[in-house]
Amino acid sequence: MITYERAHELFYYNDKDLIWKISINNRAPKDSLAGCIKSTGYRQIRVDNKIYLAHRLIWLYQKGYMPENDLDHINRNRTDNRIENLREVSKSCNSRNCGNFNSNTSNIKGVCFHKNRGKWISQIGMGVKNYYLGIFENFDEAVLHRLAAEQCLGWDKCDKSSPAHKYAIDNKLIRPPTW
Repeated sequence: MITYERAHELFYYNDKDLIWKISINNRAPKDSLAGCIKSTGYRQIRVDNKIYLAHRLIWLYQKGYMPENDLDHINRNRTDNRIENLREVSKSCNSRNCGNFNSNTSNIKGVCFHKNRGKWISQIGMGVKNYYLGIFENFDEAVLHRLAAEQCLGWDKCDKSSPAHKYAIDNKLIRPPTW
């Protein structure tokens, strides 16, 4: 496992990426961007024959320890490794901060339009089970039911980037929190 000291020996951090301080081989010369982006969308870096995710190395470099839990990219951009875009969260919290399915046209996770009925459906997933929250004439009402379910499940404690929450604030359906 890489240490804080080893990370500082190998890299410097330019507020968004790790840069090689030393040349370790021809493919990783001094002052070049460390690692490469893999098919998962994450930047990976090989150090001492072990592959690390760049955002985890940045956390170690900045915070002094390797996170025990998941690291979440708050803005959902897997290549945005600025330390202020990273937060240590549980696996379940991290899984909630993911994008919508391609079929979702509302841009609010758990809220979709039912064409046959001409109404909005609101639902929420917990584990492998989906819970039906209702069918609504009004989009805003469907979003508020989704947001209420998130809050009842305690999701508001770990996911301040909920699309339902953002929509409700932007459209003045609720007041912004003071956290």
